[in-house]
Amino acid sequence: MGFTVSDELLGTFVPIVVYWIYSGIYMCLGSFEDYRLHSKKDEDEKNLVSKQTVVKGVLLQQTVQAVVAILLFTVTGSDAGASAGQPSSLIVLARQFVTAMLVMDTWQYFLHRYFHHNKFLYRHLHSQHHRLVVPYAFGALYNHPLEGLLLDTVGGALSFLLSGMSPRTSIFFFSFATIKTVDDHCGLLLPGNLFHIFFRNNSAYHDVHHQLYGSKYNFSQPFFIMWDRILGTYMPYSLEKRADGGFEARPTKEYKDD
Repeated sequence: MGFTVSDELLGTFVPIVVYWIYSGIYMCLGSFEDYRLHSKKDEDEKNLVSKQTVVKGVLLQQTVQAVVAILLFTVTGSDAGASAGQPSSLIVLARQFVTAMLVMDTWQYFLHRYFHHNKFLYRHLHSQHHRLVVPYAFGALYNHPLEGLLLDTVGGALSFLLSGMSPRTSIFFFSFATIKTVDDHCGLLLPGNLFHIFFRNNSAYHDVHHQLYGSKYNFSQPFFIMWDRILGTYMPYSLEKRADGGFEARPTKEYKDD
């Protein structure tokens, strides 16, 4: 009798494994200074938290994330199980993916923006993520545990529930969302990166938000920039070569004096 792993367990733990593998790849590529948005020196000097602390914080969030995922799959198990054996058409899968992406983006935009505008919540919760002035790949999920629960875990649960996807489909969706989130924080602009070709919301876009001048702009994550565009929180920027190599995302002229 062979050993089988349920879709629910895969949906819980595959995105976590993907997070560390994809982050590890980017950390290895971080030595290519010509493609960095900040120098390695700036990463070491400007960030206000050690990499060891970041690892501990991410592991804590992923533990909470796994517990919530298992509970969610348990509660919805009967409905998901009934449809697990029924193959979905590509149109249905695409609709579920797009719905989940829009739900996640909407939830995260408004909550993320509120965390910035509410001084108490920023000081006690969201400022922890902004200790990474120079973002890097495995710091993508470095948040206060309560923020991680509200922003990422609840947002993921809503995406799963409202899209109607099965646990099997969720394996692919949450792995994709994880890769995209890591990519947005990687601090690199590598040539041929498909995320940068197909998404305006990329590592440069999010890097602007992590700088002091952009802290009230570019809240959108992780997929589209529609809410920033619609609600006036979009900060246009240009990419310029740094004197010491690499790139720098700079706000366009009308925003420099804000």
